[in-house]
Amino acid sequence: MSLFAVFYMIFAYLIGSISSAILISRLAGLPDPRTAGSGNPGATNVLRNGGKWAAAAVLLFDMLKGMLPVWAGYYLNLTQFELGMVALAACLGHCFPLFFGFKGGKGVATAFGAIAPIAWGVAGSMFGTWLLVFLISGYSSLSAVLTALLVPLYVYLFKPEFTFPVALVCCLLIYRHHENIQRLWRGQEGKMWDKFKKK
Repeated sequence: MSLFAVFYMIFAYLIGSISSAILISRLAGLPDPRTAGSGNPGATNVLRNGGKWAAAAVLLFDMLKGMLPVWAGYYLNLTQFELGMVALAACLGHCFPLFFGFKGGKGVATAFGAIAPIAWGVAGSMFGTWLLVFLISGYSSLSAVLTALLVPLYVYLFKPEFTFPVALVCCLLIYRHHENIQRLWRGQEGKMWDKFKKK
């Protein structure tokens, strides 16, 4: 791995560390997502706290902070492995942000944005899997976990050289959802439909 790639990974981590959920909630006059709702600084919790448009902005920003560093890395002639590490760095920044006490979100939108530039087939398969599971179950967390389990397979089919770093990103996502997995197992996880009914 080149020295430039290492510095670029640090840059991607710092970009990932910008918590859009916290900043946009402040601008929109919403409660701090770290202390309200589920306590998770992500788009789902911003929605839970009453900000539909704010949640959409958070979702878009979180996707872009994963996508743009990886996309730019293509034009900077980074290797496939280096690009995968950049994607992982952006997700680590979101999950463990330097600027917010290393307490960040689950990383789903950032991971989607970071993995999507690999191939249109990968992006479509990811989104299709998440949407299908969500429409059937109503659980955002279950959709994220099942998609994370399947994404390495999609990447292997379309761009196998990215399989290892993408698998690392997916392991991070599953780890970040360990509490949701426990609630799903106990039947205590809330469905997204319930959040909309309360609005």
